[in-house]
Amino acid sequence: MPGDAPENGLRFAVLGPILAWRDGVELDLGTPLQRSILAMLLLREGRAATPGELIDAVWGEDAPPRALGALRTYVSRLRTVLEPDRSRRTRPELLTSVGRGYALRVDPAWFDLGVFQREAAAAETARRSGETAHAAELLREALALWSGEPLAGAVGPYAEQQRDRLIERRIGTVEALMELDLELGRHTDVVPELIALTAQHPLRERLRAQLMLAYYRCGRQADALSVFTDTRNALIEELGIEPGAELTDLHRRILAADPSLAPVRPAEPVRPSPPEPAEDDQAEAEPVVEMPKPAQLPAAVTDFTGRTSLVNRLLTLLGGGEGVPVAAVSGIGGVGKTTLAVHVAHRAQDLFPDGQLYADLRGYGNEPTPPETALVAFLRALGIPVDVIPDGLAERSALFRSLLADRRMLVLLDNARDAEQVEHLLPGSAGCAAIVTGRGKLADLPSARLIDLDVMEPDEALSLLSAVAGPDRVAAERAPAMDVVAACGFLPLAVRIVASRLAARPSWTVASLVPRLADERRRLDEMKIGNLAVSATFALGYGQLDPRQARAFRLLSLPNGSDISAFAAAAVLDLSPSEAEDLLESLVDASLLEAPAPGRYRFHDLLKLFARRKAEETDGPAEQALALRRLLGFYLASSRAAHRLAYEGSAIADSLVDAGARGHTFSSADEAVAWLSAEAEDLFAAIGHAAESAGSADDLLPAADLLLAMEPLLESGTNQREFEQRGAVMLAAAQRVADRHSEMRCAYVLGRVLFGANRLDEAEQRFLGARAIGEETGDHIVLGETCNALAVVAGRQRRHVEALEWFERATKVYRQVGNPAGEALALSYSARDHLGLGRPQDAIAVSERGLAIFTEIGSGAGIARARYHLGIVLSYVGRLNEAVVHHAECLSFFRASNQRVWEQRVCYRLAATFISAGRFAEAARHAEQALVVSREITHPYGEAQSLTALGKALRGAGELPRGRDALTKALDIFSRLGSPEAEDVRILLREFDQVET
Repeated sequence: MPGDAPENGLRFAVLGPILAWRDGVELDLGTPLQRSILAMLLLREGRAATPGELIDAVWGEDAPPRALGALRTYVSRLRTVLEPDRSRRTRPELLTSVGRGYALRVDPAWFDLGVFQREAAAAETARRSGETAHAAELLREALALWSGEPLAGAVGPYAEQQRDRLIERRIGTVEALMELDLELGRHTDVVPELIALTAQHPLRERLRAQLMLAYYRCGRQADALSVFTDTRNALIEELGIEPGAELTDLHRRILAADPSLAPVRPAEPVRPSPPEPAEDDQAEAEPVVEMPKPAQLPAAVTDFTGRTSLVNRLLTLLGGGEGVPVAAVSGIGGVGKTTLAVHVAHRAQDLFPDGQLYADLRGYGNEPTPPETALVAFLRALGIPVDVIPDGLAERSALFRSLLADRRMLVLLDNARDAEQVEHLLPGSAGCAAIVTGRGKLADLPSARLIDLDVMEPDEALSLLSAVAGPDRVAAERAPAMDVVAACGFLPLAVRIVASRLAARPSWTVASLVPRLADERRRLDEMKIGNLAVSATFALGYGQLDPRQARAFRLLSLPNGSDISAFAAAAVLDLSPSEAEDLLESLVDASLLEAPAPGRYRFHDLLKLFARRKAEETDGPAEQALALRRLLGFYLASSRAAHRLAYEGSAIADSLVDAGARGHTFSSADEAVAWLSAEAEDLFAAIGHAAESAGSADDLLPAADLLLAMEPLLESGTNQREFEQRGAVMLAAAQRVADRHSEMRCAYVLGRVLFGANRLDEAEQRFLGARAIGEETGDHIVLGETCNALAVVAGRQRRHVEALEWFERATKVYRQVGNPAGEALALSYSARDHLGLGRPQDAIAVSERGLAIFTEIGSGAGIARARYHLGIVLSYVGRLNEAVVHHAECLSFFRASNQRVWEQRVCYRLAATFISAGRFAEAARHAEQALVVSREITHPYGEAQSLTALGKALRGAGELPRGRDALTKALDIFSRLGSPEAEDVRILLREFDQVET
């Protein structure tokens, strides 16, 4: 378990078996495939891997058809192992989603390979500094981290490739260590080790050369020459080649007893005495002039808090590697770039004994410091008289680099504007390093390691609040204190200002700040004290924007969503997607926007408030409303296209209002539903804003139609709470502005949500209300769907005759408006009510007729639903194999399109069919799959269904205690839901009693 323990206690190992620990306790990482996925993400060191890359890496060309589903399962399990205390509603902090891929955000110090690389780099630095013994010690510590074959237990092409790479890295490090030991005169000690190593790696010429040299220095010339002979024979026999130049030259020198091969005796370096001047030398010896040792760093803050892993990362970067390490730290104003850089520079002083230079380049002021001016200050600090400093920028830069050659100095360039301002101020020789800070990302600065500084972690922000305001006050009110730092967006400057205000007012409580910061319109006004103000810091960055950037910055703050896609931003700005993306990326480069994933953008919370304030000052209400209307139109057009593909043949998409905007186009239903899922939060936010601001039906109807167009998301089992909340708000808004069309749509959607929660009586009331409005307004498209929904509710409550009557009404409406998909849907759904009335042949007839219509119109979603109902009927009449075929086909469709509700239903039905066939093990497997899905999507009715099937399967398999337990749990859920199935389960439990007695 390498390295110092991180704050969360996690450690990882790949230099041997793939292992992980938390607080010293080994974690269960699961199957070899699951471990292989973890290993790949660890080795990518925070870079994202797409699902395709992970599948190719782990399975290679033998990937199964459902590899993507298996991958997602393994990732979910790893997230649970790595963050066991994380709730399902909280985004993972370690194994994160990046676009469609995944990345593992761990500090290199948390796993053995990172520690190995750090110590190997430190050893190279020590070697370059002449600290040979220390370098050897560091390499031995690094090699001690290995515990066998790397990536042991991992499978797949990527593991094999990386295993070979790591083995090569290890043997290269061993060779470097042997070289250092020989330099230190340890030839006697290394002979046994080299004998073992050359036996393991007989064709490594460097190891053979080191063994020859060690033998020779031990006085064993014959053994040294014998090693050469053995090596030559092995190379000719195995590879058909002669030894290389290094080995051949060493052989020649040993034969010639070259004195330069004699052993070296390590000695402490001594400073030579100056030579005595010759008697006839009358010239006076020149005095030695020492170059000044500048120490220009600003004072470090005494209450520096957090950033531990980043500080260590920067120290490692500055202290090792080839060339001149350059750390370019960027981030929004107030995020603590300068504080971090100065803190690290002070910590790194021992690495740079010849001094530290500092310049504030004032990149975001009205007059940035020219590089020529900064160079004059540096040259003077290095002892160059001002009258001999050259005039030109290139000449000054060349002199600066010359003075730093062969010295170890750190240069801190603070508040840089761009790479052009910085490039002439960087050292040119190894041994020196530079830290550059700036709001803009210096991506065009050659060889710079870019570090995008984010806001603090919540605990770090809380620690900063405690350090400034007083630990006792904060500890006594921890919950309000967390609310305060959250209102500050965990931005260090904001936290420090608020804490300073609190410290200056002993009578205030921490809790008294919470309501002051809760008002978003006044929050920025609360974040200033003396000359410090968050808004003033933001204004510096805003003032550098050109008019197009400034307009984009303002208008993009208006939507309420947490982030926004490039296409949606294009709609807000009324630009083409490519033009919008260029503007967005320029704002990211200026650290005024963040890009959490490719093609997605977001504001820091406080920056969004600042941008909205600027929008109020600059853009009138009409311009702001128009921007949001364009966004709503884009979302509606895109969602309409998604609905059309997800429900092929449905007439709903064509009945939605035309908002006059262009939206996304999709190539498949899967892509369409995936887009809805990815954009759901922003879609709901747009609906919520429309409900709050609508003054007429014209304002509200596009939002109501958007809510209806998002209907495919209900099949995934996600966002049920958001649908209910936004639907209720929209319904109230529709009633407020007397918009009956919007009211009908909202009532229908709410009914669907309530039905999914098995709140059947409430759902029926919503559907009846929607039907009444449909009859009144003549909105027959949604009316047909509402009648169909009323039929399904009645059927669930076993009112089968009434259900068939509602299906008949729905079919009449569908035929009236020419909607064959609706008619097919009603036919398919009605099959179960025919079964309920003991009419299996009628059930088969309507099921097959529904499937035929869906097949004729080419509706993939409809075919899957029709197969589902036909499978139920065939299972009922004993045609079990046919039932399984139909259910297996539709299960593939539902899984591919992430329709989790339908996935649970089909798994449950497969379990029921296998129970009828007496294949209880398969039944239990499908019941358990259904149970997992129902719990993942929080679907109590489906959970109770699944538990019932599981109980039956276990009883058939003879596992009576487990079966009884499953049925008892099912009865509890059905009873709480008020479902008629509760009585069925009671009967099953009584049968259990009879079997057990």
